[in-house]
Amino acid sequence: MLIIGLISGTSLDAIDAALVEITPAVESGVLRMAVRAFAMQPFAPELRERVCALLPPHTGSTAELCAVHVLIGEAFADAALTLARTAGLPIAAIDLIASHGQTVYHQVAADAVRSTLQLGAAAVIAERTGCTVVADFRPRDIAAGGEGAPLAPYFDVLLFRHERLYRAAQNIGGIGNVTYVPPNGSARAFDTGPGNILIDEAVRLFSGGAASYDRDGRMAAAGHVDEELLAQWLAHPFFAQTPPRSTGRELFGASEARAYVAQAKAAGLRPEDAIATLTALTAQSIAVAYRRYCDPVDEVLLSGGGARNPVLRAMLQAALPDAQVRTVDDLALDADAKEAVAFAVMGYATLHGWPNNIPTATGATHPVVLGSITPGQNYCALLTATLAEPLEPAWQIELTGG
Repeated sequence: MLIIGLISGTSLDAIDAALVEITPAVESGVLRMAVRAFAMQPFAPELRERVCALLPPHTGSTAELCAVHVLIGEAFADAALTLARTAGLPIAAIDLIASHGQTVYHQVAADAVRSTLQLGAAAVIAERTGCTVVADFRPRDIAAGGEGAPLAPYFDVLLFRHERLYRAAQNIGGIGNVTYVPPNGSARAFDTGPGNILIDEAVRLFSGGAASYDRDGRMAAAGHVDEELLAQWLAHPFFAQTPPRSTGRELFGASEARAYVAQAKAAGLRPEDAIATLTALTAQSIAVAYRRYCDPVDEVLLSGGGARNPVLRAMLQAALPDAQVRTVDDLALDADAKEAVAFAVMGYATLHGWPNNIPTATGATHPVVLGSITPGQNYCALLTATLAEPLEPAWQIELTGG
């Protein structure tokens, strides 16, 4: 089955699109997976600005929310069409599109209505591509008592479980999240805190919008970490919260970045020092979470944009001297593509009726099938083909050549 996975993370830098081929092996419970193509399609600047205007602490209108929902759907559809062309395939050859969408709100505090909102109309994607679409993954887990995040652990456990190594699959996107995969397979997962989001927002502030991230960690490399300010930031209540836990721009977003930059300036820090200290905050918050909730860790497998920041990687390695820190590229999976690939696999599971949340990660009371299905022109043929495949839930993924 050919599936395109789509996601735009909290960094709002691009739409990640991965074309994945999944073949159930003869032996029960094993999926053979090949990543056939991957691309990152940048958001149009105007659309990005409109999305940012909806994010906390802003309060956009209902009319604008509806309009952006459709426009993101159009952008996601275009990313899927472009990826299929790049792979040399007609869009009709794609069996399924699995779209995470763009999160604009995620509220799971106990004293509020637990809710989440991902924009990117599945109906628009299905109409523009003709493909069946699985989308809206998070709400079902929340309805089952969970936090709707993190969801990647379903994929992490299938791919990264090792017979003897205690592994931490750490994604560093806008927000950081980890899946702890011990040899016995009893995984736990949670958001570790800010990933790139505070670093990126601070770079924008210092550059007046001329730069959107710290390319290759150059600013951090030129600065010095302010240990006093770092300790103050690590005292944030979120880092002491016991998993399951999840977070987003509601807690670590533009407002927080402005406050941290103001504190750095008041302390007399140069921009490079502030970026170095924010980079250390990401690394140290991950290390603190591991020591409290993921012990022991033999190997850290990094994915997401933060995996490309050599200063952040070095800081994390220094904070975890007993673990080997490397990227998932070492396992033949593009670190940038991992999240999009994960949602392609989750869409495959949804289509087969397999529960694809991990209750120990999200806090849900029981396993559930995530996602809503929007039929495309291929829907009846797709269901027929799906029913001809093994319907028992998979327990392992084997990566094969693309």
